[in-house]
Amino acid sequence: MNIQEIFQLAVKKNASDVHLVVNAPILLRVDGELHEIEPKKLLTRKDVEQMSLSLLSDVQKKRFMSDKELDFGYENEAEARFRVNLLYERDNVGLVARVITDKIPTMEDLLMPKVVYDLVNLQQGLILVTGPTGCGKSTTLAAAINYINQNRSCSIVTLEDPIEFRFKHDKSVVIQRQLGTDMVSFADGLKHVLRQDPNVIMVGEMRDLETIAATITLAETGHLVLATLHTYSAAQTIDRVIDIFPPHQQTQVRMQLSMTLAAVISQRLVAKTQGGRLAAREILTNTAAVSNLIRENKIAQIKTVIETSSKDGMISLDHDLKRLYDSKIISKETAQAHMNNPELLEKFRII
Repeated sequence: MNIQEIFQLAVKKNASDVHLVVNAPILLRVDGELHEIEPKKLLTRKDVEQMSLSLLSDVQKKRFMSDKELDFGYENEAEARFRVNLLYERDNVGLVARVITDKIPTMEDLLMPKVVYDLVNLQQGLILVTGPTGCGKSTTLAAAINYINQNRSCSIVTLEDPIEFRFKHDKSVVIQRQLGTDMVSFADGLKHVLRQDPNVIMVGEMRDLETIAATITLAETGHLVLATLHTYSAAQTIDRVIDIFPPHQQTQVRMQLSMTLAAVISQRLVAKTQGGRLAAREILTNTAAVSNLIRENKIAQIKTVIETSSKDGMISLDHDLKRLYDSKIISKETAQAHMNNPELLEKFRII
């Protein structure tokens, strides 16, 4: 199989990812599980190198050979786009490609709770979408941007690596900038974004101190900012943002975050009983109580606040898993496997 046939097969099988690794068969991730294609045929070093490099321009090849890693977007005839990462492993080329369909998901498609609709209608503040790799953070951001685009008249600027979902201008105008082709770095793109007259800014990933600092500052200046972070829970997200700064700046950052943070949406994908996956979410909204805890560096108490503040739109992960289980969307085993306190599944009563 050549790379185009592999990508077409991935789309046909509704795979989320493609893995090409030397001395392994072609691997497709479907519903969270890796499946071997032609298990007895192992890819050689030449196979992977030829397929991977065939996707690159001469400029990209030079960059990959120099940096030993490359992220880029790719589009083929399969009516899908791919977010591709090339890497070296044991001196061999490897490829991992995320499949991105043309259809932009809606908030309804993702079963987004009402509080998220309220959040994306805000005029300013920082909304963080967090979770492990492959948990649907980019999909959630795309649904939120799509909702704003269809329902508000404003200017939206996205900074992505690479561009995944392509938005058509609707009630809003959407300017999409890609790392490497449209900007040198996230931090550099954020530095100049205010001159582009944005109302809403989306940062594909807050990956370093400079980007995180710039993102928080933008939220302070009266913009709605949406961004992602690789963290496991809402409380850990706040700790991570603060801890990335030097100790002498952390008091100031806690103050900034207590004022600018609108919400943290922490999610992970779980298997549905009827096949496929969906997101279970923990949602923290920045109430006065939460703001005080951030300022006073009492982050450990945030988990308790989430569990007792459903009236403020907050949702604990355990409660959301319980809701999905009660609705027969996920199995008891799946719910308990992801719950922090699985023994409480039968005892919970959703308020």
